[in-house]
Amino acid sequence: MSQQGYVAAPPYSQAQPGMGAYQGGFGSGPTQPLYGHYGGPPQAFSAPPAGKMHLSVLNITFFFFVYLDSFSGIVRLENSLHKMCSFYFLVQGLQSPPPPASSVVQQPFQTPPPSTMAPPQMPPGLQSPHMSPLMSPPQSPPESMPMASQSMAGTSMAGMGRPFPGPPPPGPGGFQQPGLGSAGQPGYPQQAGYMAGPQQNMPGAFPGAQSAMAGPPQKKLDPDSIPSITHVIEDDQVKQGGQVFTTNIRGQVPPLVTTDFTVTDQGNASPRFIRCTTYSLPCTADLAKQCQVPLAAIIKPFASLPKNETPLYVVNHGDTGPVRCNRCKAYMCPYMQFIDGGRRYQCGFCNCVNEVPVFYFQHLDHMGRRVDFYERPELSLGSYEFVATLDYCKNNKPPNPPAYIFMIDVSYNNIKSGLVKLICDELKTLLEKLPREEGMETSAIKVGFVTYNKVLHFYNVKSALAQPQMMVVSDTAEMFVPLLDGFLVNYQDSRAVIYNLLDQIPDMFADTAESETVFAPVIQAGVEAFKAAECSGKLFIFQSSMPTAEAPGKLKNRDDKKLVNTDKEKTLFQPQKGVYEQLSKDCVASGCCVDLFLFPSQYTDIATMADVPSHTGGSVYKYSNFQVPTDGEHFLRDLRKDVQKSIGFDAIMRVRTSTGFRATDFFGGIYMNNTTDVEMAAVDCDNGVTVEFKHDDTLSEETGALMQCALLYTTIGGQRRLRIHNLSLNCSSQLSELYKSCETDSLINFFAKSAYRAILNQPLKNVREILVNQTAHMLACYRKNCASPSAASQLILPDAMKVFPVYMNSLMKTAPLVGSTELSTDDRAHQRLSVMAMGVEDTQLLLYPRLIPLHNIDVNSEKPATPVRCSEERLTDSGIFLLENGQSMFLWLGQASSPDLIQSLFNLPSLAHLQGHMCALPELDNPLSRKVRSIISGLLEKRSNSMKLQIVRQKDKPEMLFRQFLVEDKGLHGGASYMDFLCYVHREIRQLLT
Repeated sequence: MSQQGYVAAPPYSQAQPGMGAYQGGFGSGPTQPLYGHYGGPPQAFSAPPAGKMHLSVLNITFFFFVYLDSFSGIVRLENSLHKMCSFYFLVQGLQSPPPPASSVVQQPFQTPPPSTMAPPQMPPGLQSPHMSPLMSPPQSPPESMPMASQSMAGTSMAGMGRPFPGPPPPGPGGFQQPGLGSAGQPGYPQQAGYMAGPQQNMPGAFPGAQSAMAGPPQKKLDPDSIPSITHVIEDDQVKQGGQVFTTNIRGQVPPLVTTDFTVTDQGNASPRFIRCTTYSLPCTADLAKQCQVPLAAIIKPFASLPKNETPLYVVNHGDTGPVRCNRCKAYMCPYMQFIDGGRRYQCGFCNCVNEVPVFYFQHLDHMGRRVDFYERPELSLGSYEFVATLDYCKNNKPPNPPAYIFMIDVSYNNIKSGLVKLICDELKTLLEKLPREEGMETSAIKVGFVTYNKVLHFYNVKSALAQPQMMVVSDTAEMFVPLLDGFLVNYQDSRAVIYNLLDQIPDMFADTAESETVFAPVIQAGVEAFKAAECSGKLFIFQSSMPTAEAPGKLKNRDDKKLVNTDKEKTLFQPQKGVYEQLSKDCVASGCCVDLFLFPSQYTDIATMADVPSHTGGSVYKYSNFQVPTDGEHFLRDLRKDVQKSIGFDAIMRVRTSTGFRATDFFGGIYMNNTTDVEMAAVDCDNGVTVEFKHDDTLSEETGALMQCALLYTTIGGQRRLRIHNLSLNCSSQLSELYKSCETDSLINFFAKSAYRAILNQPLKNVREILVNQTAHMLACYRKNCASPSAASQLILPDAMKVFPVYMNSLMKTAPLVGSTELSTDDRAHQRLSVMAMGVEDTQLLLYPRLIPLHNIDVNSEKPATPVRCSEERLTDSGIFLLENGQSMFLWLGQASSPDLIQSLFNLPSLAHLQGHMCALPELDNPLSRKVRSIISGLLEKRSNSMKLQIVRQKDKPEMLFRQFLVEDKGLHGGASYMDFLCYVHREIRQLLT
């Protein structure tokens, strides 16, 4: 490459429309329209004129208001202590669109006809709040507009700055605080008999949840009248599905992760790479503290892109390397402002003025923009890569291509189950599909093989050999690799010897009686191999049981159900210190990622065994009571995905921000040696790192807030590169803007990771209380500062967060946060570690599974089946439903399922003939069978993990497993229903506002 740098082919040779939205190198952002009372000074509240609301009245016995206020973008739910009252559905707003289907209340009671009222008119000069901010100029709110009262807008609310530093501090800001509640926490007044968190001995977990229903038993509220995740997902798909999301507007909220859309990069990173909890940051730390909405970004630096989106461009500046700011070291990006005829540029992050290197100079056009703007990805795109120079390499030497080492436990259990033979047979074909650089015919990745029980067996598979050679290391205390030449080889060169080895391994150990295994020395052997070969790589370890053989890292059974629901329960999630802690450090230093495939039949102390994978960017897969006929294909799908996924090695990530805020905390499968550098032995397309930000100064509404994620890594071809993702956010002194720009899916990802980290140090009860308290605080702050005045009995939810309580309630019912002796300690530890490395789409699906009715699908339609709400009330005795959450998959068969359906799916005359423990559908040649199998295979292909299909019949014992995923219902092991949780949160909010 010449010193003139990268010159891209079209589309960079033509100007791209829409780039004009950048003003002065992301200086002043687009002017925001003023919505109602948010834009002006607080005024006395005046009621809307008569005849300006739509109102329908339905006679039922539980008083519960649902308001959708399209003008201020809020949902309101209201309950009352009245024994016999009416249900009101009210849509209020200025020229509001018709309410979504989820809001139309259908009740099986006789009802008066809805009142017919004239639709409200929009005052002159006001735009719809759904219009693009670039389309609508700012307008002064008309004096007749309902405004927040002085007391509403002017009082602040204090609270904790982050979810889990300990108990929330008392705060004087706006809440009357009558002292300690029953839980003993300041600032949270509680009534006698009520506790601030879920109680395990109560079936609904919230004993005060029914306080709104005093008096005799009352008829149940229609769940369709409260916010629904399925409707939110469906509405977003209708509005933005199939659309192009162009990233040229600062602070633009992207479509939901569940929506099918295409991204065009025009200066900000795609939401596939970065999503934020809010796209409008509060200008001051006081505002952030007041609202308690966490400020965070979830970054998936290696996220997969659909085929119709352009892969990242690679920029090569030769020996000079990428252009960077002299002061803050930010990389050249669209936020740098060129001045002085192009000879200097001002950094958008630290405002330092830098000289432009001679080779990089270019003239400016009449707009002050470089004339090569569209020819340089780093000036016009949000995401791109630089080829790194030797300065970015270890020891200033170019790296070698990475290696994969397959390490197979050949103890008695794995041989007897048939697992070893299954792995060896699969590797013969799988090694043909190792990931390779684009345009390359073969993979540069080298491969090696180890088998082990109490000792380790290394194999020489050098291409010149006629037969593989085994070398045994029995001194596990001082692990070393007994051979250098011939251990890590190119698969294509040594294919015949490797085939020979894979054929021999199952036979070599067929008669073994050895049941004890080692584990830490296996990882240590991989580290030593990578050190000797001067390369990074990944270990694929297939382990059957807890390591009990005498060796470093030997573990003892410490599973103790008596600790559940005590202050010592946290020790069940903590890894045992010592050997594994040091191993994690060694692995990261050597670029050695560990993926662990576990096949346990009893407790294995996953909290400790998964410690190294969880700090090296690796994954842990668990197959309890593994049997080849029922679990074999499930395991092989996981193995294939794992081996073939796109990945980078020996990675270091740093997140830089513009002045006024900074990255303060990081959650993920990562290792941190200091407070800024996120180290990962490997980073793949599924790894998500959640980053929390805090203010260190005041932010400017004019310039906004900028962040740059820089990832230095080694490619699978052995090239050192820098992957850059840039994102610009709005800043606002109006809390209403923050709430309007929130993304619930990102928020719940942050809360899940925060809570799962907190349970390592705090009792579960405290963690659950903090989750409930922060939920109440966020919603109370919105009610106090953003919503127009209304009756105290109303629960008011921001439109962007209206389904947040569903997710929060579901999170609190997940295995790690539920103290139940019926749950496996290993399963709880495994889920905790899995979630820590998840991106937004994975946590969204985990916390709200898809429940898809299959009995009424149109077999001829290409349109995907529409999911229903995750509740038992949606199941029908005659129905067939598919449920999946990215980790588990169930096919639920109603007891009155049509014999025709059963015949079409299973080739059986009736449900009674179906045998238990089926895990696959027979391949039948009829439209329904083909359609259902197509849906299942599509989901398995789409998700990052394989899912084992479990077929359950209504009222059979295995159905209990299925029911724990119906997250809107009461939890099997404790936890409230969605309705009860909503009532409980409402009561907490009212107490905070009292």
